[in-house]
Amino acid sequence: MEEELRDMKAHKAYISQVDFVANAQQGIPQLCPCGSIMKRTVDEVDTYDYLPRKRFFICKDFENDGLHFRQPWVMAVEEEVERLKQRVHDHDKLLRECEALKSQVRRLGERVADLERLH
Repeated sequence: MEEELRDMKAHKAYISQVDFVANAQQGIPQLCPCGSIMKRTVDEVDTYDYLPRKRFFICKDFENDGLHFRQPWVMAVEEEVERLKQRVHDHDKLLRECEALKSQVRRLGERVADLERLH
């Protein structure tokens, strides 16, 4: 029974790690979950797609076991651009809110100055 429980826990840990790898592949990866660095490669042969010489971000120690990154370059760059566009949009929104707050502070300062003159 203990051996079966250990196997079940090991299997669950493996599935959790594969799920993490699948969900973590967004944008341009810097490190693989295994801790290895990522490198850019060009697929010389037409193995996965009709486009030969397809570029990838791939783990330095890549093994096809589901625990390492091998992400198409185009998808990674597209996701990174979308993420950066969202950040720019958020910063622009924040700047507009800051401008509105600055005008409110300016009006309040003028109002305080008027009240001080009256008293």
